[in-house]
Amino acid sequence: MQKVRTLKGRRAEDSRWIELRIEGERIADVVVGDACGGDACFEGVHLEGVHPEDVHPEDVHLEGVRPDDAPLEHARLEDARPGHLPGNARDAEALGLGDRDARASDTHAGDLYDQGPWILPGLLDMQINGYAGQDINADDVTWETIVKMVRAVWATGVPLVCPTVITGSRERMSRSIAAILEACRRDPLVDRAVVGIHIEGPYISPADGPRGAHPPHHVRPPDWEEFESWMRLSEGRIRVVTLAPETEGAIDFIRRAKAAGVTVAIGHTEANAAQIREAIAAGASLSTHLGNGSHAVLPRLENYIWEQLAADELAASIIVDGHHLPPAVVKCIYRVKGAGRLALISDASPIAGLPPGRYPGFYGEVELLPNGRIQMVGSPYLAGSGFNLLGVVERMCEFTGVGLAEAAAMASIGPQRLLGLQGKTGPVAPGSPATLTIVARQGARLVPRATILAGQVVWKGAWETE
Repeated sequence: MQKVRTLKGRRAEDSRWIELRIEGERIADVVVGDACGGDACFEGVHLEGVHPEDVHPEDVHLEGVRPDDAPLEHARLEDARPGHLPGNARDAEALGLGDRDARASDTHAGDLYDQGPWILPGLLDMQINGYAGQDINADDVTWETIVKMVRAVWATGVPLVCPTVITGSRERMSRSIAAILEACRRDPLVDRAVVGIHIEGPYISPADGPRGAHPPHHVRPPDWEEFESWMRLSEGRIRVVTLAPETEGAIDFIRRAKAAGVTVAIGHTEANAAQIREAIAAGASLSTHLGNGSHAVLPRLENYIWEQLAADELAASIIVDGHHLPPAVVKCIYRVKGAGRLALISDASPIAGLPPGRYPGFYGEVELLPNGRIQMVGSPYLAGSGFNLLGVVERMCEFTGVGLAEAAAMASIGPQRLLGLQGKTGPVAPGSPATLTIVARQGARLVPRATILAGQVVWKGAWETE
């Protein structure tokens, strides 16, 4: 495993060439200037021709090392270009995008593919069900499954994840949680990468549509004793739980979960307005993949999507892959919630990253189409996403016109804050964690060039320019 001491590239916040000096797990200094331009390198080791198999995470031991808290920079809202920071006026400060003139310097959608490489805060995917054939929720899941998934995700430019355990039997969900914990015990870098566990279900609506692709025979009302057993099993690693607030016992469950330090998200629901307000009053603070996990047809004006969108107390995660939400809806959600209350997620399926075709799913057969859409065979309902988080960042820029810096913050610093975490990722600035995503262009796409976790290069990709 290669440690990084210097790193050159372009900072997305202001498009300027920079050289980072890294000491241990943190950014010690940032030198700005044209003299830093040129090919990105790690201690003079150029990325061209370096392949993923050259990096072996198992060779590194980081037991007992923990990052400290990372300070955020302060925003100057007068620097924000018109329309760039809708909604909450504190978005720029919350996401660490301040003290730079966004009008002149932010990378806009139109120049998203300018020559890089671009240095971004380390991306954090707070909802991921698997990747590249590795299924967190399989009956035969093991700790090796989790390690392979995390390493596969590193190769997409995403250093940090919240593995998502979905609706299943108590025994199967317990196996998934135990596998995640064991992977963290056995592989110190995986331990650093897994910032928490997301429990999505089984306390969701049983109705077709809101239930999504979750197996109906395992959907059940909230059970605090069961959930508490999972918290003990995970050794406190559960960071977020998604549930439907209209289910029996949900409001009391929300109060208990919030008191235990778990972020409570509303999702896979058909709740009415009063039930949503009651959930918020009890402590719910997030909407899971807003706009999805819903009926195909809803009343035009009075429905649970509008209610959650209008609730200022609720942040929202969204899947911006062109299949889960149309571009116009993404733009509207962004304008209402603002960057400070949005988290970009992949909701990646275990078959994401595999060739198109039919595969076994959580509940029946699913099909991965050439365009990345994953749906249940014989049904219009989506069954997760075929995209990775970097692809979601790219489409957020495309659909809304936001700059790369802001979109990347919604997939890194924003999720960290919504989960109540600190010191996992941060602005590209002195004092921040040296957990970074390095990207560049390949035709009309953002592609990962390197993934850095706590000062360690956990993945380096071969690179070709056109």
